[in-house]
Amino acid sequence: MTADADRTAPALRRWQAIDTAAGGLALDVGLYAVSAAFAAVTAATSTLLPHRAWGTLATIGYALAALAATAQLLTRRRHPGTPLAGLPARWAVTGFAWATTTLLPVVAQSIQRAGGRTDRAQEEVIVVEHAGARLAEHGTPYLGHDAIAALPAGEQLLGYTPYQPGMALFGLPRAVADTWWTDARVWFALATAVALAAAVRTLRTTAGPTAPRPGAAVLRAAQAATVLPICALTLATGGDDLPVLALCLLALALAAAGRPGRAGLAVGAAGALKLFAWPVAVVLVCWAATRRAGLRTALGALGLPVLALLPVLLVDRDALVENVLRFPLGHGLVTSPAQSPFPGHLIASALPGGRLVAAALLAAVGVAIAVRLLRRPPRTAAATALICGYGLLAAILLMPSTRFGYLLYPIVLLVTAPALALAEHHTGTAPGVPFPATGRHGPAGGRRPEA
Repeated sequence: MTADADRTAPALRRWQAIDTAAGGLALDVGLYAVSAAFAAVTAATSTLLPHRAWGTLATIGYALAALAATAQLLTRRRHPGTPLAGLPARWAVTGFAWATTTLLPVVAQSIQRAGGRTDRAQEEVIVVEHAGARLAEHGTPYLGHDAIAALPAGEQLLGYTPYQPGMALFGLPRAVADTWWTDARVWFALATAVALAAAVRTLRTTAGPTAPRPGAAVLRAAQAATVLPICALTLATGGDDLPVLALCLLALALAAAGRPGRAGLAVGAAGALKLFAWPVAVVLVCWAATRRAGLRTALGALGLPVLALLPVLLVDRDALVENVLRFPLGHGLVTSPAQSPFPGHLIASALPGGRLVAAALLAAVGVAIAVRLLRRPPRTAAATALICGYGLLAAILLMPSTRFGYLLYPIVLLVTAPALALAEHHTGTAPGVPFPATGRHGPAGGRRPEA
């Protein structure tokens, strides 16, 4: 959490040595092969039927991608410099892998669910769709305490909507028509694809016309956010975390490009969907403050979530508090099923007063991060991503109630840091690197903009 650009350089160099072995193809083969094994085990052993259905399709997609990457690796060894093993070809295999391991399962499970299969969606999908219907009908996506208590005991968990109000927008299509393309996962996937495409385009076009671009590092970050099983499985079966993550990545890419105002809007949109984006927003505002753009960034980063909360706050304040605060803190009518065996959960369940101990450890981490931000705020988008990644990792491990799938946030943020560092180096937005003499990233004369 205390890493700066200079301190993280050795770690980044070690990662780059692994990442670039055989032109990046060695790690590609490993990624797809290990992912195929993970999907096969999921298909054979998972107790969640949507996960098993995903594993069946994804195993084939990952295996084919592994074969394609292996063929590229062998071709490169025999014919160095062949375009069949170049970066565009690697992007093509990545796109194929995402289509077959994520998008195809999304469509397949949505069609099967529309045809009557009730075991083709996780609870998150149903909760978001119900929230969209309530938003359209009552102006708030939340049920109050009494309304949830009136539900049958087995349905009270689905009565809670522990998300920010913006998440209900993904459920609005289902309120209009009951068909496969109104499944919330279809819209999660669409929003994720748009945000990731914008982030990739931003990182690939930030360099000047003669400067090398961080294409390989951007590809690795895109692979982490798309074909990595923890992301592919999440989007195919539940999906609500991926638009949030994609918008956070877009915000960091815009920060690396020297656009703090737009970065604030992107992370603010993520914060209007889920609380997980709020820590990223706070750290990003601290980064912007080092550029004298803190207020501009905060207007979007903090203003958009507040604007999303105001209408539902006016409609039913108690319902908002019950869903967004009481339930996540363990004070709802039912408890969260998020019980992954991380240290925080083990401490809370095994020790006397364990929940207080876990809460104290979590608070200590929060204080440590706050002190670090106050004493030495991040001066680069890469350092911002590292702080967010390590901070979220610590929080996820120490929270009494958490899910294994939440690890997608720190993993992808940490893998994206090298791409951000390279983009900042080439654009001149990193400290110590002068801005280009012309262009929108900085004024003439090499001075960094102050706002």
